[in-house]
Amino acid sequence: MTGGAETPTARMRKALHRARTSVRKAGVDYFRGDGSDSVALTALLLSVPALAWGTVVQPEWCAPAALVLPIVAGGLLLRPASLLGLYAAAAAALILESAVLDDPSASGAGRVSPGTILVVAAVGFLGLLIAQFRSRVGVPWRRGGTMLFDLRERIRVQSKLPKLPHGWHREMALRPAGGQSFSGDFVVAARTNGGRTLEVVLTDVSGKGMDAASRALLLSGAFGGLLGSLPPHDFLPAANGYLLRQDWDEGFATSVHLVLDLDTGDYELLSAGHVPGLHLTAGTGRWEEKAGEGPLLGVYDGAQFDSVKGTLRPGDVLMLFTDGLVETSERELTEGMDRLTGEADRYVTSGFHGAAWHLIEAVAKDVNDDRALLLICRD
Repeated sequence: MTGGAETPTARMRKALHRARTSVRKAGVDYFRGDGSDSVALTALLLSVPALAWGTVVQPEWCAPAALVLPIVAGGLLLRPASLLGLYAAAAAALILESAVLDDPSASGAGRVSPGTILVVAAVGFLGLLIAQFRSRVGVPWRRGGTMLFDLRERIRVQSKLPKLPHGWHREMALRPAGGQSFSGDFVVAARTNGGRTLEVVLTDVSGKGMDAASRALLLSGAFGGLLGSLPPHDFLPAANGYLLRQDWDEGFATSVHLVLDLDTGDYELLSAGHVPGLHLTAGTGRWEEKAGEGPLLGVYDGAQFDSVKGTLRPGDVLMLFTDGLVETSERELTEGMDRLTGEADRYVTSGFHGAAWHLIEAVAKDVNDDRALLLICRD
């Protein structure tokens, strides 16, 4: 046997490897919504006569209404055209069961009653509506969940703060309303000016939870593209113009833009209708409100945004947050900020590492609103 010849075992292994690869690729394409639904259709079509046979043989254990099982699965797995074929098979099975089990003395699971037919038909109608909706949107159910997961992860990635040089600490905590996975609050951040400057934008989109999530995703992508591409004082005017061009019915947002010099600790806060930030001065142990002047984003064109300045010295802390953390229908803004500073004072001696999440838990754990808290500390 020559050196290049393959043994039967090697050829068998290659054939099995190709088969596994093909099956894996077909499965991935199917669950992404890119592949054919012929495999699912074949499996569901085979299940229909199997259920019909079970009903004829053991009607007490396999009732005629069991045909709703492949119909429900078909509504989730199949395209509308394939679903009609499955319905035809289910209708034929019901006719066969009715003919075989047509015994006036039978009752319960032993007969195909009008109620059974109505239940199967109603489930089939709902399944067809779902399949037509998915087909019109262009997103199969298998891919729909993945898309939502991808969107959530994109928001989280965009909200990650860049690493800071030695001597600085930053952390971000975000709690959507109602324990959902999507929030109307988001953060975009970047190191600019050769890494010397940290720019962070914390935004609160009108609405909350899922209602504001789609707009938050769109704005986070747009704001992330603007941040660092424009001079700091041009960012909020550009963001305001972007919101105005969207012409949303509920299109306003509040935003605060932090521009921090990591070498000197000097910073500027530019605000668009956002709640004030809080600056802890280590020397005095007091919290000072830092509030820039500016209107909400997306209200009117030509808005001006004036900054407030400060300096973070060693031991100082800057807190930026959204109004859901400090303001509710039962609690005014000043009361909420007093409560936040009171809780934050507990971390002055031990340090604020890991404090952002605990502060939200202590101040606004059960608030039905999006809550976000950003901490910048100079060690």
